[in-house]
Amino acid sequence: MPSYKSHNDLPSNAKTVSIGILNARLADAIDLALLTKQAHWNIKGPQFIALHEMIDGFRTEIDDHVDTMAERVVQLGGTALGTTQAVGKATTLAPYPTDIYASNDHLTALIERYGKVASSVRTAIDETGDAGDADTADLLTAFSRALDKSLWFFEAHMQ
Repeated sequence: MPSYKSHNDLPSNAKTVSIGILNARLADAIDLALLTKQAHWNIKGPQFIALHEMIDGFRTEIDDHVDTMAERVVQLGGTALGTTQAVGKATTLAPYPTDIYASNDHLTALIERYGKVASSVRTAIDETGDAGDADTADLLTAFSRALDKSLWFFEAHMQ
């Protein structure tokens, strides 16, 4: 992977670990943002407007974390990989169904995917911390909190 010299004084092994982890989580986060918008556009049911607006807010929040992760990759001397081709190859999320409309079906699909990303991000927090990159672990912790809150909201609608 191309990289450039950075005056960031983290050890090169910490940078390498963090860049790899961030790009992996970036792929999942971009995929999550896209499928969140898919649900936002297509959800139907008696609580449509509340879910439509809530889901759109979650998409906006994901976009902020995507930008933060991508910028951190570049700060460390790496290349942020956010093209649709790179995301399509690297995402760990199951394809989102495009033939669902009922709110419960969308919420079930979102819960599954938000839970998977949240779990991966928690693992990434530990991995980047163990590599000596506390700043990356911190930004991932913020993303983890946001994912857990969104997941809680989705699950609350299903209960």
